[in-house]
Amino acid sequence: MSSYLFDQLRFVRSNTLKLVDGLEDERSEIIPAPLNNHIKWNLGHIYFIHERNAFRFVKEKEDWVMPESFPSLFSPGTKPENGQKMPVELSEIVRLLENQIDRIESTLKDRLKEKTEPYTTSMGLHLSSVEEFLSCCLYHEGMHLERINVIKKLI
Repeated sequence: MSSYLFDQLRFVRSNTLKLVDGLEDERSEIIPAPLNNHIKWNLGHIYFIHERNAFRFVKEKEDWVMPESFPSLFSPGTKPENGQKMPVELSEIVRLLENQIDRIESTLKDRLKEKTEPYTTSMGLHLSSVEEFLSCCLYHEGMHLERINVIKKLI
């Protein structure tokens, strides 16, 4: 039986993917003024944070699926160079996003209450269990979903 948390993660992810369905790679890299990133960066960043929250802090390195270029492109504090083509296609990021929640659930569905390496987010939220890290992903993806929506309207 699926946890409501995983249902929520799928709901938010479904909305993220719907928002970018049919978007061309070139348009996904437009950075509208006054913003400092684009749709592709937001999508890659969502993927990066989910992987980190689900697998790194839980010490599940073997389930971690992270393309080599992603940390330098999509970690917190990174931003794309305006006008410079990113070395990853939008379709690759979308493909990774489409399968991510299923991978997370299959690894962690029976471990939600498990304690993890503690971490405090940049906003000051203290996380110390699998469930807390995954719940934080809901807020994080929702925030970037809205940013993608704004960028899409501006381009």
